[in-house]
Amino acid sequence: MITKREIFDKKSQVPGEGSLDNNSRNDAKSKGFSMIEVVVGIALVGVALLGLAQLFCLSVMNNARSDAMTNAIFLAQQQIDFLRNLSADELHNLSLSPIDELMDINSDGIVDFRRITQLAASGFYWNVRVMVFSGLQAQVAMDNLIASPSEYRVRADVSTIISR
Repeated sequence: MITKREIFDKKSQVPGEGSLDNNSRNDAKSKGFSMIEVVVGIALVGVALLGLAQLFCLSVMNNARSDAMTNAIFLAQQQIDFLRNLSADELHNLSLSPIDELMDINSDGIVDFRRITQLAASGFYWNVRVMVFSGLQAQVAMDNLIASPSEYRVRADVSTIISR
């Protein structure tokens, strides 16, 4: 009786017929990757990782910028909410001169934001404008910031009306 092993051995002796791997050769050249193929592969992976690293850096910078803008808008809205709770006399007293505040959000001793609030009385209405700048503008004169906020990269510029 003929066993499966004998049939397999006979088929594998005939080149190109019935062998499990027609592409395999027994010579030394086909047993692995050449050094050039490995270097080219590593170079391609390196280029792809460099592109991903650049995207990662850009996303970190955009997240930091959007975080600063979100904090600035929150600070402006917080000031408006505070002003809405004041009486007409208190609003009138505050409208005599702009309010200029240096703010350290995380208590690390570094000024993070500068908030300037302007109130202008108009009968029973007060026009309110709150501008929030980065802490880098702490040394700039308040009049310069009010005159041209976009030149000093204002982070938030919110205007509203409060009535009494």
